[in-house]
Amino acid sequence: MSEFDLRKPNPLLIVISGPSGVGKDSVVQRMKDRGFPFHFVVTATTRERRANETHGVDYLFVSKDEFARMIDANELIEYAIVYGDYKGIPKEQVRNAFASGKDVIMRVDVQGAETVRRLAPEALLIFITCDSEEELEHRLRERKTESADSLTLRIATARKELQRLEAFDYVIVNHDFHLDDTVDKVRAIINAEHHKVHHRKVTL
Repeated sequence: MSEFDLRKPNPLLIVISGPSGVGKDSVVQRMKDRGFPFHFVVTATTRERRANETHGVDYLFVSKDEFARMIDANELIEYAIVYGDYKGIPKEQVRNAFASGKDVIMRVDVQGAETVRRLAPEALLIFITCDSEEELEHRLRERKTESADSLTLRIATARKELQRLEAFDYVIVNHDFHLDDTVDKVRAIINAEHHKVHHRKVTL
């Protein structure tokens, strides 16, 4: 292998994670809007589609029977029960993107990110957070998408997830009204990783 071969970076598996309410979806959506040349994984879920969501774009909305079939067929990188519903990452999307040389970005919860790390130790894990626990609770309450019981569970879970920071490679505070700054930081991290002497190499 020549030194020129060594300069060609491997595709990265980039995990955007963090507690509910910190803006993971907004970060990924802004990256899409700005035309970043990545493959954005569409997560499969058994939860009901919200009014503003599109099947195949925001999530792959599937029945519990179909999700069970995907588990049995070993078609998922990771899956978990999140607030009573299943979510999972289809393997085929990631493999196809890698084959085309594209970096892959996936948006998963903290538990899912740690599962990906066990399966693919060279994955790049980025933890998105906000200014404080108080700010996080405020954002969750302002969303008004859950019942009182569900909201209490999300707030308690989010507080626990904030304690999992050490499992990640990078942390970014997503300040209110500074979404583009957050996205710029994610892009800068990815660029820096591609210029490392020792490249990450993910196999699935």
